Amino acid sequence: MDAFDSFMPYLLHLVLLYVFAGLFYFLYKYKSSGGGGGPTPNLPPGKKGLPYIGETLDFVLASRRGTPEKFVTDRTTKYSPDVFRTSLLGEDMAVFCGSAGNKFLFSGQNKYVTSWWPDSIKKALMDPSSVDNSSKEESTKLRAYLPPFLKPESLQHFIPVMDIMAKEHLNQHWSPYNEVQVFPLSKKYTFALACRLFMSVTDYDEIENFAKPFALATAGLMSVPIDLPGTTFNRAVKAGRLIRQRLLALITQKKNEILEKGKTVASDLVDSMLMDGMTEVEIGNKIVGFFIASHDTTSTAITFIVSYLSDYPEVYNRVLEVMFSTNCWENAEQMEVLRCKEAGEPLRWEDIQKMKYTWCVACEVMRLAPPANGSFREAITDFTYAGYTIPKGWKAFWMVHTTHKNPKYFPDPERFDPSRFEGNGPAPYSFVPFGGGPRMCPGKEYARLEILTFIHNLLTTFKWVKLNPNEKISYIPSPIPKEGLPIKIQPLLN
Repeated sequence: MDAFDSFMPYLLHLVLLYVFAGLFYFLYKYKSSGGGGGPTPNLPPGKKGLPYIGETLDFVLASRRGTPEKFVTDRTTKYSPDVFRTSLLGEDMAVFCGSAGNKFLFSGQNKYVTSWWPDSIKKALMDPSSVDNSSKEESTKLRAYLPPFLKPESLQHFIPVMDIMAKEHLNQHWSPYNEVQVFPLSKKYTFALACRLFMSVTDYDEIENFAKPFALATAGLMSVPIDLPGTTFNRAVKAGRLIRQRLLALITQKKNEILEKGKTVASDLVDSMLMDGMTEVEIGNKIVGFFIASHDTTSTAITFIVSYLSDYPEVYNRVLEVMFSTNCWENAEQMEVLRCKEAGEPLRWEDIQKMKYTWCVACEVMRLAPPANGSFREAITDFTYAGYTIPKGWKAFWMVHTTHKNPKYFPDPERFDPSRFEGNGPAPYSFVPFGGGPRMCPGKEYARLEILTFIHNLLTTFKWVKLNPNEKISYIPSPIPKEGLPIKIQPLLN
């Protein structure tokens, strides 16, 4: 066989690749132009970018440069301030903008839209046997189960555990050192806490067995779902498979213990779901969802609260000291909360309720550095919004960046000002780190307790300065300090 014969199969493959690529592009353009008969709908203005990839790379690049809002503002300026058309993650997508767009999607659940998860999330983290289940069905089941677990009367029992674990974490991972990296340590704390509350896992090695693959899996959640060796998505799929295997083993073990011991009182969330008759696969999917919601987002919020408190000494001092009163029951903040406690007494529900200004600070931090970009929906019928038609099957995307740094809702939006959240606070549907309406994140109160408990312990134990005030921030998809936010710490009492 000569060289030409050897090369022919590769040449034919190359030709076929170009033929199929051309056919795919023609069908893509034909579909996007409304081809197929009937009148062309008045679609939102915008562009879809490259076939399959769409504008995903533009979105990712803007995020990695630390300016995800630029992806939005460039298009709202060019096309429409209400809704624009794009293509992300291989899907036709309408991005709804402003508080009106947020309200429409939040209140239109199951009327115009339903929940939708990108293939990258479903394939990386969900059990393959459950991927075909509708997002609407899964979301309904999840929310039907969650309320008892997340009611204040249930959550208040977690506060002493959160407090004790925060103290142990600071003593073990902060106190022995003069310098620490806040971001990886906050992730370590929030993940260990989730393991304890959701699964009663407290062993360090066992926690690490979940934490390492979980980090790889979440890194690929918003990647283009191309499952080729070496891609972020491929690593996420492999890590997700490992997580499900380990979760299934743990859930099966806990199920056997319940049966063998005749256990009737749940020790954690997994026990509760098993006693409710849920299958191991259902529980595994839900636990993964809980980890995403309770781990990445809260650790990001904690990290940037530490960062902003370092940048604004006057805010730090106000959070730390007494606010207008020395009465233990009125307007007390961190040091006053501490003074009102007996030695060794853990935080309680009533202590958290006093930390009003600290929560204003946390909200302003989440406005400027939102832990999550937003969320997706899928159109379940053709509908019209702002004069444009959104076809059935299109995906919808609401983003915090259409309001959080918009001067229409937050004057001088780049200025750090926690007082924005005092009194009546921002306009409805403009501050949406937890979503809004009937689709508001059911874990909002859990996140509030976790954040405030950790910040209380940190503020009353250490003082700190940032080692690199000009550290770059990248969104992947949550904001991440590129150096992990290194700080120099010393005991508060020194």
